[in-house]
Amino acid sequence: MIALEKIHSLDKFGSRPGLERIKRFLDILGNPQDDLKFVHVAGTNGKGSVCAIVSSVLTEAGYKTGLFISPFIVDFRERIQINGEMISEKTLNDAVEKTFPIVEKLRDEGCIITEFEYVMALEFYIHKNAGCDVVVLETGMGGLLDCTNVIKPPLCTVITKIGLDHTAVLGDTIEEIALQKCGIIKNPSPAVVSAQRAEVMAVIEKDCKEKNVELIKSEKTEIEIKSESISNTVFSYNGMDISLPFVGVHQLENAKTALACIEVIRESFNISDENIINGFKKAVNPARFELVSENPLTILDGAHNPDGITALKNAVEKYNPKSSSILILGMLADKDSKSSVKILKGVFDTVYTVPVDNPRTLSPQKLAEECKKYFSEVMAFSDVKSAIAEAKARAVNNDSLLVIAGSLYLASEVRPYFIN
Repeated sequence: MIALEKIHSLDKFGSRPGLERIKRFLDILGNPQDDLKFVHVAGTNGKGSVCAIVSSVLTEAGYKTGLFISPFIVDFRERIQINGEMISEKTLNDAVEKTFPIVEKLRDEGCIITEFEYVMALEFYIHKNAGCDVVVLETGMGGLLDCTNVIKPPLCTVITKIGLDHTAVLGDTIEEIALQKCGIIKNPSPAVVSAQRAEVMAVIEKDCKEKNVELIKSEKTEIEIKSESISNTVFSYNGMDISLPFVGVHQLENAKTALACIEVIRESFNISDENIINGFKKAVNPARFELVSENPLTILDGAHNPDGITALKNAVEKYNPKSSSILILGMLADKDSKSSVKILKGVFDTVYTVPVDNPRTLSPQKLAEECKKYFSEVMAFSDVKSAIAEAKARAVNNDSLLVIAGSLYLASEVRPYFIN
């Protein structure tokens, strides 16, 4: 696909925070973002789940809903969606054909547009031309200097759980990272915030006060759990019984955050209780504790930092119906693999380490050495396919739960083995 070749040709320029380049590009495009309404979502963990729920509910309510997410799992076009469907190859090709000459012109003038900046501009261009009523917009990294932050005040700003990630760019402390995430908070848009560590919430509260922005905490959203299983959770909210297809205690927090956001945008859009119930039920967020096989029982999870790994650990301990469990683990070298492996101590009986299809992969051998400190049975595999074949056979024979985790890049490679 020629469009993808052009997009990925921008890879070598890397990612550089700052809004000057994207603003210049968008000016030439006619600032399509100014004609769109947004729900803007930042955070370290939970962004994808909240975006998936909110966009699904808006779609159910009959609105033409754009969704921008990062990264994709299997197909690049997942990043730009309309009404829950990724855009067509023709839509992407046409958009690239019309806009890429601008990238080349700017490059000749010494203004280098990065891949993420270009994809972001494509999203604005495509969603405007499609006539979207609203766009659910996930930040890439941070908030303040993230190139999604060129939009005018949105319908609602959402900050999900904040943790330590991308420290080389966003700051060494959780307070510094929180301040970067707060960069998307704009007056007069209300800010919906997930439950946070005290020091993080203090930063958010101060920022909202200084900007005179209404702060809505998800903890004020009251829900009552009716049932829980490895496939879904049912809870009641304002007289509704809602089925959440995302599993884990952390997903209940994401659900509360999404509900708080939906209540805000109900002031601008006609959203019924039935729309909320159906929107939750139909929401899809691949590779977030996703049940991808019943035999053997297999979970795919993109958890790749200590907070995400902790959520995975808690979900396995709570919902695993099997007496034994196997983990296939692959991680990037620039992630906190040592803390992540330590968190999983005692949760799995066997660990298979694998490479991730990314230049930044941590070698299976190095990851295995770290795992051997905490697990009695560890094997390093040189390729993912062999590890899956071995693990599946073993899981079937021993009636074990199989979990594959450690990186969204790994999830991207593995998911097609299970989902057709």
